[in-house]
Amino acid sequence: MRPSSTPPSRPPIRGRRVAEVIVIGAGVVGISSALAIQARGHQVTVLDRAGVAAEASSGNAGALAFADIEPLATPGILRQAPKWLLDPLGPLSVPPGYAPRLTPWLWRFWRASRPAAYRAGTAAQAALMDLSRAAFDRQVADVGGQGFVRLEGQLQLYEGEGQFRASLLGWELRRAHGVDFRLLESAEEIAALQPGIHQRFTHAGFTPGWINLTDPKLWVEHLAARFTERGGRIERAEVVSITPGARIMVEAGELREADHVVLAGGAWSRRLAAALGDPVPLETERGYNTTLPMGAFDLRTQLTFGGHGFVVTRIGERIRVGGAVELAGLKRPPNYARADVLLKKAKDFLPGLNAEGGARWMGFRPSMPDSLPVIGPASADARVTYAFGHGHLGLTQAAGTAEIVADLVTGQAPAIDTSPYQATRF
Repeated sequence: MRPSSTPPSRPPIRGRRVAEVIVIGAGVVGISSALAIQARGHQVTVLDRAGVAAEASSGNAGALAFADIEPLATPGILRQAPKWLLDPLGPLSVPPGYAPRLTPWLWRFWRASRPAAYRAGTAAQAALMDLSRAAFDRQVADVGGQGFVRLEGQLQLYEGEGQFRASLLGWELRRAHGVDFRLLESAEEIAALQPGIHQRFTHAGFTPGWINLTDPKLWVEHLAARFTERGGRIERAEVVSITPGARIMVEAGELREADHVVLAGGAWSRRLAAALGDPVPLETERGYNTTLPMGAFDLRTQLTFGGHGFVVTRIGERIRVGGAVELAGLKRPPNYARADVLLKKAKDFLPGLNAEGGARWMGFRPSMPDSLPVIGPASADARVTYAFGHGHLGLTQAAGTAEIVADLVTGQAPAIDTSPYQATRF
């Protein structure tokens, strides 16, 4: 039985009439939402400036991080802010020239880190993760995607007793929300799961139920293929404005109209939402990685070096080393020295890693200060539904977000309370 949360007042799409819905964004959230709406019997067109999985969905780590329920804004985290500004290649950096523009975002980030807000954010994140885990299973069954799922677990690695003890609150949060894990307290226990890790990593947490996809880009392309096979349309078009009445203007000057619009444009959503009365504090969390050729390392589980802000994971039979957070907007050129630093650290931490012949990448992730996405109606028009701002959890939360979006578009009550994700929460 669904909870009694009341969906926003809107002219719902009901009855036997086939409605026209436009989804802006062909990343994993947009394509998943298009599939879910299509399954309700409606005609859906997806518009994207660059094509299917052309941005953040193409080069991420492929992790379905359902266990990561703790927001980035933890109590006391802003004490590290001076270090972020002084270390341009650290795990979380803000280029000095961009810092003034980021000040309002950092203010909201601090507010989200206060104990009461942190607890509420954790509960909201856990609710969306629970829904997304079940929704992902439904999505895999629907599109025949079992061959993309890799069940190899995840090792969260710590250097020394102090770093490990500092992590225990996060593990207790996971336990309280039903996440299965095992804590390891020796290099020997770690080596039994993953040989070849430097013995400086003395402690770890192992999450056996962690899921990875074999290749995130191929997964989104598979979803898109199912969508078009079922009658959906995908078009290359840059949307320059959305106006009340579910009207869209594309770059070529063409006006498009629909019964409903879903904005799932990732890091490019901020300007479009602002024109609809919602100046959301969306920032661009730029992530870097290097993908190494086959045979680079015998990786048996995803490795997360949390103290250094990066992961090592398998993409097909290749190895991807990536992560870090650079809050620097959409326009600054990539700083690939960040990818190089991560690769050097990976070589130090995994002495057997062959770090030659890699391909570097940078992607734009849409980041909200409280780590929660924006899912819900636009203030100016209830016929526009938002689905963006998932940060580095877009792949993880795409299927759950898609089910919520399909419910909102069709005037049904979502499976969870959506008030924590409303654009107006700020």
